[in-house]
Amino acid sequence: MAILNSQNHMALAFGVLGNVISFMVYLAPLPTFYRIHKRKSTEGFQSLPYLVALFSSMLWLYYATLKPAGATLLISINSVGSVIETVYIVMFLLYATHDARKLTVKLFMVMNVGSFALIFIVTYFTMHGAHRVAVVGWVCVSIAVAVFAAPLSIVAQVIRTKNVEFMPFNLSVFLTLSAITWFSYGFFLKDICIAVPNVLGFALGLLQMLLYAIYRNSKPKNVAKEEPMKNIVVVNPLGTSEVYPVQVIDKEKECPREDEKGVEAKERPA
Repeated sequence: MAILNSQNHMALAFGVLGNVISFMVYLAPLPTFYRIHKRKSTEGFQSLPYLVALFSSMLWLYYATLKPAGATLLISINSVGSVIETVYIVMFLLYATHDARKLTVKLFMVMNVGSFALIFIVTYFTMHGAHRVAVVGWVCVSIAVAVFAAPLSIVAQVIRTKNVEFMPFNLSVFLTLSAITWFSYGFFLKDICIAVPNVLGFALGLLQMLLYAIYRNSKPKNVAKEEPMKNIVVVNPLGTSEVYPVQVIDKEKECPREDEKGVEAKERPA
């Protein structure tokens, strides 16, 4: 509770604001899971984004518990995030196919159990004090920076199709605001592990909004509405995830067989 009793009101203000924004972003996949529940099927959606988001939340929660002061707001948002992501994963398992469920369990055991346990055991039992905090912090930073590569698929998708449907403007805004608030929080706490990765988050948010401004009035290329979907995740350095549904192009459907061309022509809108 040190931050709540300190005089660093700016850090407190940005931390509280960051909690509010991040909580709203954690709820972004709700439409996805409403669709899954309604159709009783995960269709083309993937569990990986939610597993990555949970892993990120767990790491930042571990980092926050190691910090001697100023970690209350980190603990609160990542505790909530861990619970929400766990609920998403459980829902996915309920409606997934046998193969998808099996893959999800394997990934969970390798990443969320095995990898996290390895990081915890190595840092907790072989390191001490400030050295342990620094190592865990930079592990969190490294993973956050690596995951920031995921939105490049979204950028390529938007440029290729000239369609911003799969890059909702409100999520881009929230990503930018989240990056600003958590950067400010880390800056006022003098915590470089929190501040630095959010520079990338801010740049990514601006890029997404710029693409939206360029292509929002463009006529998109024809995309089948009922094609399978997959998810691309953007993970905030504090564990907050943004999940974007992206079209999965079926190569066989792009090149239909001769006996299917007649049927396809009838179904194609004029």
